[in-house]
Amino acid sequence: MKFLLEMRLLLGRSLKTTLRNPVWVVMGLFQPVLYLLLFAPLLNNLKMPGFGNTSSLNIFAPGLLVMMAMFSVGFAGFNVCQDLRSGVIERLRVTPASRVAMLLGMVLRDVLIFLVQCALLVLIAMLMGMTVDPKGVILLFVLMTLIALMMASASYALGFLLKNEGALAAALNTVTLPLMLLSGVTLPLSMAPQILQNIAKATPFSHAVDASRALVNGQLGDQSIVIAFAIMIVLMILGMFWATRVFRKAVA
Repeated sequence: MKFLLEMRLLLGRSLKTTLRNPVWVVMGLFQPVLYLLLFAPLLNNLKMPGFGNTSSLNIFAPGLLVMMAMFSVGFAGFNVCQDLRSGVIERLRVTPASRVAMLLGMVLRDVLIFLVQCALLVLIAMLMGMTVDPKGVILLFVLMTLIALMMASASYALGFLLKNEGALAAALNTVTLPLMLLSGVTLPLSMAPQILQNIAKATPFSHAVDASRALVNGQLGDQSIVIAFAIMIVLMILGMFWATRVFRKAVA
């Protein structure tokens, strides 16, 4: 109970800080919505190998959710840099609260905001004509939660290590941009040369994109779903373990 109380207090503090300046919540959704409104219609007459007559929105929108997790949640570590500069971390040092509860309180803020953004993006896509499988969408949001937990944890760990927004942005862009291009977010990798398809198989987010598309389209028995969940669970555990170790040293 003490652990949950401490986590709730840190989560409440983080949410209040975000709600005082909600512009970043809107900006995190702005780019994916532009992709949805301005890029998705260009795919209407494009026949994609392996998808038959599936709507382009059913292929494009699930990829956007993964892209949003990589960039919107991936830059959550900026909050750490600000807290270090403003002295928040120094004040946390003197509290007896669990370091894991503190970290989870901050990470869960970013996950909750991301899930709200996901719901809004799915709603907009449905208004544009995307059809979804109800059970698949529920599993999709579970998968997005795992990705968000992993990305937020890794971003916080990097934020504590680098302590500078410029260095953090450079490091994140260096890693996330190639991963996004190799994940088939905008177009299925079935359209790519074989060498790129082989490289993409070694990246975790390509499996997440494949699983997201299968879930939206109701293909619940697709093998990519099991693979994506297995990979993301392992990465989430590793990311949270790394972030916890770094965070404990920062507020020891």
